[in-house]
Amino acid sequence: MSTRVYIDGRVVPGEAAVISVFDRGFLYGDSVYEVARTSGGLPVDLERHLARLERSAAGIFLPMVPRAEVASAVARTLEAAGNQESYLRLVVTRGQGELGLDPALAERPALVVIVRPLHLPPAVLYDEGATVALVAVRRNLRLAVDPAVKSGNYLNNIMALAEAKRAGAYESIMGNAEGYLVEGSSSNIFVVTAGQLRTPPLADGLLEGITRGRVIEIAAGAGLRVVEEHLLPDDLRRADEAFITSSVRGVMPVVGVDGATVADGRPGRVTRNLMARYAEFLVRVATGDKH
Repeated sequence: MSTRVYIDGRVVPGEAAVISVFDRGFLYGDSVYEVARTSGGLPVDLERHLARLERSAAGIFLPMVPRAEVASAVARTLEAAGNQESYLRLVVTRGQGELGLDPALAERPALVVIVRPLHLPPAVLYDEGATVALVAVRRNLRLAVDPAVKSGNYLNNIMALAEAKRAGAYESIMGNAEGYLVEGSSSNIFVVTAGQLRTPPLADGLLEGITRGRVIEIAAGAGLRVVEEHLLPDDLRRADEAFITSSVRGVMPVVGVDGATVADGRPGRVTRNLMARYAEFLVRVATGDKH
């Protein structure tokens, strides 16, 4: 197993990967990124990730590296790493140039692709469920740094997770300025009420998660009703079931909130059903079936 990084058009070992201290991604968080994983050595939902990367770049007026170039860099780096399964991180920065906030000072965008061996969360979190904390840190206003942009300016999420960890929780759940729940520091949130899936709408100010969207499709295909609507803290506390989603975690049950249990404190039937169906989706990806 190995780590390989595509940078400046070359694929190098992780320890040889360096970027200029004058790069705006390093100086200002002036960058966009995506995180994905492989299944059977093949990237999961790569086209969806690349499309969101382009939307994020457009959201901060960052000139985007052509999609074909990014896809080629991903393929080259995966091949060089040679891992059975890999974690992928794609980063596009505005590049380097004269110091200053003006984006026009940047010379050209820089593409970085990081490939490392995939390390999934401990199995106990899927078998017994994870705990979350409702944190005081609020998600960025859409008119500030839009949460729909997956940017390198990630301090909001970092502070939310730090607060959750201090409370002994696995993940944070943030609210927006109006008090509605929106998302975790690196996950989307779902609750199950009377057999119906509920998740916050994008208009409340959250990242449109790739796995969130995939799970909504899987749920609909299984005949489950999915509703995007405002969620209040008590909607999570009083849910029959809850789970979080992300590209590396997949579907992970939530069994505790702020030290109290969700329902009976065990992963629920609907959650386990979706976990199994998402696992089946990963098998299809591994066999080359993208649908």
